[in-house]
Amino acid sequence: MYDIIIIGGGPAGLTSAVYACRAGKKTLVIEKNGFGGQIAWSPRVENFPTVISATGAELGDAILNQAMEQGAEVELEEVSEIVKNGGGFTVKCTGGAAFEGRAVIIAAGAKPRTLGLAREDELTGSGVCFCAVCDGAFYKGCDVAVNGGGNSALQDALLLSEKCSKVYLIHRRSGFRGEEKLVEALKAKDNVEFVMNASITALLGGSSLSGIEIEQNGEKKVLSVSGLFVAIGHAPDIKAFEGLIKLDEAGYADSGENCLTATEGVFVAGDCRRKTVRQVTTACADGATAALAACSYLN
Repeated sequence: MYDIIIIGGGPAGLTSAVYACRAGKKTLVIEKNGFGGQIAWSPRVENFPTVISATGAELGDAILNQAMEQGAEVELEEVSEIVKNGGGFTVKCTGGAAFEGRAVIIAAGAKPRTLGLAREDELTGSGVCFCAVCDGAFYKGCDVAVNGGGNSALQDALLLSEKCSKVYLIHRRSGFRGEEKLVEALKAKDNVEFVMNASITALLGGSSLSGIEIEQNGEKKVLSVSGLFVAIGHAPDIKAFEGLIKLDEAGYADSGENCLTATEGVFVAGDCRRKTVRQVTTACADGATAALAACSYLN
């Protein structure tokens, strides 16, 4: 029997593990893919306190090592269900394993929606990006493209316009879904070009992105860019737990900054939670909050 079982081995889950172990709780972290979470995709992280520069994978490994050094146990399994029982919870995995815990922290994260193009996974971190705040500085003085039509895409384009020589904003419709004020701000930028009624059909380049092929009004053409920022939304990875916690309309855990849920003993942390800012620092903050709340519950 574990005191706390944490589902998700990204920055939120691993920070939860550090705090839980330091509070003397027997802690298990279950991760289905690879430890580190979304940050592991970033080629360079320079906005995390005390870390001047590191790859995302290096940062993820450092947090994992810290959690294990504090005593956290880890398992590579995919969680399929959480069942509440009299003494706590049973966490069931798709491979047949099951783990018992007195409290559970769901830190399963969210994944950026992808374009579904050939070589997209291969070029992620080598020109294909999902976070302008994280990676925009690495494309200073370069030509880049942003794909999307909501507020996230518009804000990414604005941020990149301050650093990049040229920003192509590509949207498959004739109008944007985002705020008109953001659209007007982009129209005032000399280095921003709207590419409307267009979709990206291919990613070009060798070991790194050198351009994108787009189809616009039935015609195909190539844009020479060294960076493509995909901003077509995120998908929280917590649908399997909707019977245990309340989700909002977008499918995120409907929990505030206290990281509590409607089910006693179940807490949420990180990008799977309803929030406005999703950064590695906010994920870590959630992890600490959720772990301390779980410890208080157990005590």
